[in-house]
Amino acid sequence: MQEKISFFINQTQFTQQPSAPLASFSHNELVKALNFHRTIPGYEPTPLYTLPALSQKLGIKKIYLKDESQRFGLKAFKVLGGAYAMACHIAELLGKEIDELSFDIMTSDDVRHYLKTVTFATTTDGNHGRGVAWMARQLKQNAVVYMPKGSSQQRLSSIRNEGATAEIVNMNYDDAVRMTAEQADKSGWIVVQDTAWEGYEKIPLWIMQGYSTLMLEAMAQLHQVAPTHIFVQAGVGSFAGMVQGMVTAAWGDNRPKVIVVEALIADCLYRSALAKDGNAVAVGGDLQTLMAGLACGEANSIGWKLLRDYATAFASCPDEVAMLGMRILGNPLAGDPQIISGESGAVTTGLLALLMTSPTFRQTREQLGLDSHSRVLLISTEGDTDPESYRNIVWGTQYPVLQQ
Repeated sequence: MQEKISFFINQTQFTQQPSAPLASFSHNELVKALNFHRTIPGYEPTPLYTLPALSQKLGIKKIYLKDESQRFGLKAFKVLGGAYAMACHIAELLGKEIDELSFDIMTSDDVRHYLKTVTFATTTDGNHGRGVAWMARQLKQNAVVYMPKGSSQQRLSSIRNEGATAEIVNMNYDDAVRMTAEQADKSGWIVVQDTAWEGYEKIPLWIMQGYSTLMLEAMAQLHQVAPTHIFVQAGVGSFAGMVQGMVTAAWGDNRPKVIVVEALIADCLYRSALAKDGNAVAVGGDLQTLMAGLACGEANSIGWKLLRDYATAFASCPDEVAMLGMRILGNPLAGDPQIISGESGAVTTGLLALLMTSPTFRQTREQLGLDSHSRVLLISTEGDTDPESYRNIVWGTQYPVLQQ
């Protein structure tokens, strides 16, 4: 497993490339999303745990873990981005600023009569699509969701249970995104996608800003004391880009070190960083990985610029790293809380454990400054959104420990 993990320490400056959009990630901009989320029924901050026993085991001063499995009952953070983008779009239709509108106003009879019906469309490996479907139902609007081949039937059912029209299509994630955009253009739907490309950046930026609610919560829970390191998982890089943009806007050169973690089979950001020319590199193929939420081969253009310019390191990890993280969190050391973390949620924990315990990564540890003084923030972005898959992995019936 260890020989399959690859790191790139980012020391390159891209002076010929357009700079990243830090102004969009200032506190004044991001708090608008938090304030809107607070008006949605059922909102409450997700817990931030400390893991003292694991910290001691790994030789780290503090490990903090933000548990997004408890977000709106959907077991994943993704709803934060989709919900905020959909709300911003409705505000725009009404000619209002988002901070003028609460959830109650958006769902009022007067607003619904004025808007008629809006159909939101998206492509998803599961969590984002369920979040869009859930928010569309809350807003009493429609949702159409497409999922790439290999997607979980359980996740498809969860999306349909939210009232959306949903199906699995015979193409990979990035091709499905393009197909969704074409169908939306023909049908007059509004695409809610966290993948940004030329000509489609406004909604992805809103989504990224929506994700920031979890980081604003985390900083309040940390009493505004910044961690020294943040391990953040990445698919297209919208979530990771948000984290990078927020901490850079807030702390500048004194920001925490951000380590971007991807699935080996879909490591477009790692390969983009490795190319060293500042341009994003796409990864094609089926992109079949247990980390379904990270199975994306083409970078979000906004997120990539932020990570390219400011991230400390990029890591490419096989599925076994996620399995290790799931087992560590689900079977904690004495005194630590048990955390149900799904495949995409746990890969950062698995990587941190290997980094701190394997002689193979001694030099990488030193380069990253990971030691007994480090305060590390991990974000478990999902719980067991596919319960059967979760049990198969953690119980070892599908992926026995000895095979690793």
